[in-house]
Amino acid sequence: MFAADVASRGLGIELVDAADGAAVARLRITDTMVNGHAIAHGGFVFLLADTAFALACNSHGPATVAAGGEITFVRPAREGDLLTAHATERTRYGRSGIYDVTVTRDGGEVVAEFRGRSRTLPPAAG
Repeated sequence: MFAADVASRGLGIELVDAADGAAVARLRITDTMVNGHAIAHGGFVFLLADTAFALACNSHGPATVAAGGEITFVRPAREGDLLTAHATERTRYGRSGIYDVTVTRDGGEVVAEFRGRSRTLPPAAG
């Protein structure tokens, strides 16, 4: 799935690991990701968390998409920061799931907490 994710890879997101409902992804904040307050635009932090979430919920095999997601920004990230998103499956039930993602910067400081809700797509008719 990540090999076909042109958006995430094009922004520099790197897959570190994904298996069994968990995933780790990284992103270095560049000058083009910083807003007028000289901090990382929240959309890029959300994108990193959402990508780790997608990798975790698709690690089981069937195509799975986001049904929703929310983020709490804890601290600002700045240009040059290497952000790491750790996604963990909390539960799966039927075709749905809940995943938590913690985004940290170098040194382990928490930048954001994300919760995503997934939905596995039905098998394609054929």
